[in-house]
Amino acid sequence: MTKEKSIKVIITGVTGMVGEGVLLECLQNPAIGHVLAVGRRRYSITHPKLNQLIVPDMFDLNEVKDSLSGYDACFFCAGISSLGLKEPEYTRITYDLTLSFAQTLVKRNPQMTFIYVSGAHTDSTEQGRSMWARVKGRTENALAALPFKKVYNFRPGLMKATQGQKNIPGVYKFFSWLYPVVKTLSPNSASTLSDVGKAMINSVIQGYPKSTMEVSDINLQAKF
Repeated sequence: MTKEKSIKVIITGVTGMVGEGVLLECLQNPAIGHVLAVGRRRYSITHPKLNQLIVPDMFDLNEVKDSLSGYDACFFCAGISSLGLKEPEYTRITYDLTLSFAQTLVKRNPQMTFIYVSGAHTDSTEQGRSMWARVKGRTENALAALPFKKVYNFRPGLMKATQGQKNIPGVYKFFSWLYPVVKTLSPNSASTLSDVGKAMINSVIQGYPKSTMEVSDINLQAKF
C-alpha cells in the first residue's frame, strides 16, 4: 500500500480509553480517509471522516455484515479488564468475541490488515500461570492463523492519554502522574496513545518485520 492511497479503517472500542485515543489519531492523520467505529454505544463526537455502526450484540453481525466490506484495516481496541472475572467469562469477551468479529471481517476483506490490542507480558505459550495472559496469547495465536493480508498483535504497556480524551478510567487518572517517571526510567515500557495510533497506521502503510509488537516496536514504528 502506498502513502498516496487513502486508508479506510474499522475501529472497535472507541468508547474506551485505547480505542478513543487511536480514533483521535486516525481522525487527524492525513493518511486515513474514512473511519467506521463499530460498537454497542455511540461515540460523542462527529467528524467528516467518521461513520458509526451501532451493534447491540457484537456476536451477531448478520444484519450489518455488508457494511463491513471494503476496508483496508481493522484496529481492534475493544476489551475488558480481567479483574474479578473467572476464565470462562474473560475468554468469552477476549477470545470468542475477537475471533468472531475477525472471522466475519476476513471473509469480506481478505486483503485487510488486522491489528489487535493485546498487552505487555501476554503469554504466547498459553501455558503460564496468569489467566489473562494465557487468554490473550490464545487470542493472538488464533488471529495469526486467519487468512488476513497481515495480522499484528500490539502489546502496549503504560499509555498516556491524548489531550481531549473523554473516556479515561478513574484508575488511570489516579496513576497518570507515573507516566513521565516510567518514560524517563524505562522508555520501552510506555507509549502515548497518539504513538500507538501512528504505529498502527504506519504498519498498514509500510508493514513491520515483526507480527508481535512490544512497546519498543510500537514506539519505533510511530516515528516513521
